[in-house]
Amino acid sequence: MALPLIIQGGMGVGISDWRLARTVARAGQLGVVAGTALDRVLTRRLQSGDPGGHVRRALASFPLPEVARRILERDFVEGGKARTERFKEKALGSVELSRELTERIVAGNFVEVFLAREGHDGLVGVNYLEKIQLPTLPSLFGAMLAGVHYVLMGAGIPTAIPGILDRLARGEAVELSIDVQGEREGFHAKTHFDPADFCGGEAPPLERPRFLGIVSSHTIAARLVRGADGAVDGFVVEGPTAGGHNAPPRSHGELTATGEPVYGARDEADLDKLAALELPFWLAGSYAGPDRLREARARGATGVQIGTAFAYCAESGLPEKYKREVLAQSREHAVRIFTDPKASPTGFPFKVVQLDETMSNDALNAARERVCDLGYLRTAYRREDGKLGWRCPGEPVADYVAKGGDIADTVGRKCLCNGLMATIELAQVQRDGRPELPLVTSGLDARQVSRFLREGAESYSANDVIEHVLA
Repeated sequence: MALPLIIQGGMGVGISDWRLARTVARAGQLGVVAGTALDRVLTRRLQSGDPGGHVRRALASFPLPEVARRILERDFVEGGKARTERFKEKALGSVELSRELTERIVAGNFVEVFLAREGHDGLVGVNYLEKIQLPTLPSLFGAMLAGVHYVLMGAGIPTAIPGILDRLARGEAVELSIDVQGEREGFHAKTHFDPADFCGGEAPPLERPRFLGIVSSHTIAARLVRGADGAVDGFVVEGPTAGGHNAPPRSHGELTATGEPVYGARDEADLDKLAALELPFWLAGSYAGPDRLREARARGATGVQIGTAFAYCAESGLPEKYKREVLAQSREHAVRIFTDPKASPTGFPFKVVQLDETMSNDALNAARERVCDLGYLRTAYRREDGKLGWRCPGEPVADYVAKGGDIADTVGRKCLCNGLMATIELAQVQRDGRPELPLVTSGLDARQVSRFLREGAESYSANDVIEHVLA
């Protein structure tokens, strides 16, 4: 398997969708689908009527027809639900996922990878967050059922994942430890998945995808290699200009005059030490240019990962209205991106594009009723009775405090789960009848995305980005 020069980033929820990944893979690079919340993306697409029939086409090839049938019976709405009607779905659950939810997670990941791989023999990967742990095992299995070539994971140190990929490829049962706040010594929470049980008695043999850890430093890369119980096949080294979550800076709470985290030389990865690990790596964070690719190669990198430039191309899952607005602002050098130290419930800095009618509008966000009805970024904690509980700094403040959370953790938090779903026009309609507000994230390179527009053009393609970078 040849190593790609360009990895297309796995951005947000549904921005790096199957259309974008398929286009990049067809061009000979690594197309990557975002693996976050694919169970919800699946059900909401079906309840929206499955425009184009793509989900149903993929489910027709799902290797467990009865599972596909149950999902369609539960979730498909002919013609789509009314815009004022709520999506019908259940919460993420606890450590032991229900059969129904497990089926949706497996099928959601299968569908996205299947569609990305359809009609070509290029390379397709899937990107996950280490901090979102409950759906990880069935997500990996679903992606592997569809023949995914690469698994990328960041926002933590995912030492368990390489070994889990090995065991899933052999059809063996797997488990994953869950991070628990206030966990007592000797007590560990784990989630489990048995592919044979899921498949009704015998698991199919699967190809083991390559695993790339997404890291911010050579130190984390080394810890991942030392701690992993399977093969780490390389790294994506993300700098602080990249979109989405950024690693916290070493300045430990120091902020700029505008309230953004301060990054400096100490936050840069030592690429010589990284190269000493003798594994391929790709550099990420404002690398969408031929000069940047040459620079990365000169510093020992195999290539680059590009996210933001692809996010605003014609094939991405970002709605046209946001593409047009940001491209117009980019022409005028007026794109505003705020690295928000508080927005994400994870505590990691998170880049937010400042756009009207979104969560970046403080007045609109303050008027939003706080809910936690998706729960991907919840954290497990040990309750006083010894049982496992779940809380999120983005949930109603009184609920979070009642669960033992510090009220200071709730200040400035945004509901990334609902915001990112709303961005791709799959917003939940809340109890008060208002749809959830969108939240758009991009790297600092959004300020220059208009450079990809040909003279007189209003949009550009993923191939335009690739040709520019490889020029």
